[in-house]
Amino acid sequence: MKELLLIPNIKIHNANALSSPYTIGFPAMTAWLGFIHALERKLINTEFKGVKFTGIIVSCLELDLQTYKGKGDYVNSIIATSNPLDKLGKRPSFIEEARCDMEVTIAIECELGLIDHKKFTALIDNKLHTMKIASGDIISFKSSQHKEVDNNKPREITKYLMPGFCLVTRQDLMKTSMKDGNDAIDAMLDYLKTTTDIEVDENSKITRSKAYKKEAGWIVPIAIGYQGISDLGQVNNTRDETTPHRFAESVVTLGEFKMPYHFETVDEMIWRYQEYQDNDLYLCQNNYSIKQEESKL
Repeated sequence: MKELLLIPNIKIHNANALSSPYTIGFPAMTAWLGFIHALERKLINTEFKGVKFTGIIVSCLELDLQTYKGKGDYVNSIIATSNPLDKLGKRPSFIEEARCDMEVTIAIECELGLIDHKKFTALIDNKLHTMKIASGDIISFKSSQHKEVDNNKPREITKYLMPGFCLVTRQDLMKTSMKDGNDAIDAMLDYLKTTTDIEVDENSKITRSKAYKKEAGWIVPIAIGYQGISDLGQVNNTRDETTPHRFAESVVTLGEFKMPYHFETVDEMIWRYQEYQDNDLYLCQNNYSIKQEESKL
């Protein structure tokens, strides 16, 4: 049995939608795992200091990306703010920030032990009022609940995640394309592009037009962690002087939004930190792509 902390209908204002240096949309999975890590740290000075949060399921119920596309525009523009005004009352210079308003339901995989569940969920509700998620303000949420779920019976939890979409990794698509000789960027774009077949008659008029993608489903680019690009070392004036420092860049791959009723196990929905393997990769992992690869062998 899995123990899950369910927090339904969290409304978040101005979450960071710049999920990587070159993608805008649903916040990176590192932000969601960072949130449960921060929540776990808030329990250190309480009677629940032994509680561990090991993974998270995120079901997106609604997302409003703050962009604008005018009539005749080819691309969307970010709706940015520049406040406060400077001392002359003019707009200051600013760096564009992609933001979104969203509503999600999350389920946190826990190691609780013998605790008072009612008291624990009440404390979680209290802590949530002081926190942010993906740099966004938590506006409201429904009371958290403790759930015990059989891994092979996902319907016990998916009924609380509907009607939303859970993000899972589809690295199996990237690997398949790269085995055919494509580099990583081409492999990604191959699954994101839309191809249109057009038929014309003898008068050069379009008689048939059909748009399709290489893979069925809601395939999107997602950020799942970081790749170290410098050696570990010490840097002056860092926030944490005890932890070695290194420069890193985002790792971006393919993901897919799927409705919760499609999953056969709870594990397929859960995101966790991947154990560091001395390869300079700091990643989040999800079991759905692993299952897809095994099914093709």
